[in-house]
Amino acid sequence: MNLVKTGLISSLLISTALPAVAQTVEAVAATDLNIRSGPGPHHSVVGVIPGGKEASVEGCLESTSWCQVKFGDVTGWSSSDYLAVNVEEKAVALTTRPQSYNVKTVTYEDAEGTKKNENEGAAVGATLGALTGVALGGPIGGVIAGGILGGAAGTAAAEPEEETITYISSNPVETVYLDGEVVVGAGVPEAVKTYELPQSEFRYLNVNNQAVVVDAETNQIVRVIR
Repeated sequence: MNLVKTGLISSLLISTALPAVAQTVEAVAATDLNIRSGPGPHHSVVGVIPGGKEASVEGCLESTSWCQVKFGDVTGWSSSDYLAVNVEEKAVALTTRPQSYNVKTVTYEDAEGTKKNENEGAAVGATLGALTGVALGGPIGGVIAGGILGGAAGTAAAEPEEETITYISSNPVETVYLDGEVVVGAGVPEAVKTYELPQSEFRYLNVNNQAVVVDAETNQIVRVIR
């Protein structure tokens, strides 16, 4: 799926507003974006906001990049690094909390569930680092600058063959937990182990309980297997 700069900006311009009080905000997903059951990569995926589609942001946690969102009938949590709003005709990540958008501050009540998920993650391997943004300037900047979705920023979009996807499904590997969200274009730290594939230009691994295909040279995610 491709999304050029003008397409994302146009989507954002549909609902430009300067709210005086904290309220629900409409934001556009800069890429296919997970909706999780809680605010963090250890929580299960309950839905996906397709890239370029608008979701309602009910509020965000004060000190992290996770926001409570609603898309269709699904309510959960998504990373605000990949939720874009329009600021002076530019797509800006909601993480920056632009002054023109007075986003409500919310709290997350399931502290016990969060601890349980973190403990389960630690049991299969401690967090090894963080997924890097799509490109310099952050995830939103990378999408806009590259003018693409569906491939690593700045490179030709590449698609694994069906045989490759079948191989991954038949050869599951242990998950690793990385801070940040699993999206196409994000970079996996070099210290994290990846696994060979029949297509030598790709490797694979499981990040935050999702199988992903990465470019063998750059370690950028080119496909999230859902």
